[in-house]
Amino acid sequence: MRHDTGRLTRDGIRIHEANDFAGMAKAGAVAAKILDDLVPHVFPGQTTGGLEAIIRELVAASGSTSATIGYKGYQHASCISVNHVVCHGIPGSKIPKWKNDTHSRTDDALYDGDILNIDVTVIVDGWFGDTSRMYVAGEAKPFAARLIQVTHDALMIGIDTVKPGKTFGDIGHAIQSFVEGHRMSVVRDFCGHGLGRVFHAAPNVLHYGRPGTGPVLEEGMFFTIEPMVNLGRPETKVLKDEWTAITRDKHLSAQFEHSVGVTSDGAEIFTPSPGGLFYTPASA
Repeated sequence: MRHDTGRLTRDGIRIHEANDFAGMAKAGAVAAKILDDLVPHVFPGQTTGGLEAIIRELVAASGSTSATIGYKGYQHASCISVNHVVCHGIPGSKIPKWKNDTHSRTDDALYDGDILNIDVTVIVDGWFGDTSRMYVAGEAKPFAARLIQVTHDALMIGIDTVKPGKTFGDIGHAIQSFVEGHRMSVVRDFCGHGLGRVFHAAPNVLHYGRPGTGPVLEEGMFFTIEPMVNLGRPETKVLKDEWTAITRDKHLSAQFEHSVGVTSDGAEIFTPSPGGLFYTPASA
């Protein structure tokens, strides 16, 4: 049974109580540890279906529950988005070819140089821990490594913007300005979201925008920041499976995601990597 605490703002955003931060940190730590444990399993020849099987084992071993199995009909414990798949890639599905793909792809196996985002959400004691990060099968091409770097830095710049009195437009503007300054683009079709004892709630956290616009940040707000950055244009399209979103121009895309809570003077990241592996430049 869900027991929401705190009040709602006029924008419908829940303001959580001080004790709720511990619940979110516990759930976030479980999700982050699962992604840490995946690192040695990402290599050329591995399949996204194989990674999904490992993730299911790790979720079960942690004593948590997958938030995505059964969510709106989705039947997997992860989303695995390879190369130009922006988000919601279905593990086990054939990997679609991207613009510079030289392989004849017939299945869900990874090739040397493939980049992939793995997104996991778990439920621990009623709290949702939601995080994703980039991995590389083998060695990334220089342009792919640069995309990963910019995307990671954009997320951290967005988080650094979080503090009471700022607006969600300030977060989006900081991310957009940084990304476009590197001649890349921010996806507009998908965004971050509120969470806590629910998977998705107000607000929508846009990764672009104008400073001073949108709801004002208050201590006790919980939400994700998860910029999706493209090497090409920002437009996306969803494939016939009604989940997988790809870049329309088939250029590469990358994403990093943290769950955060607004504190009195900044943000608490609920999903830091226990092993310091959230972003590892050596692997890119």
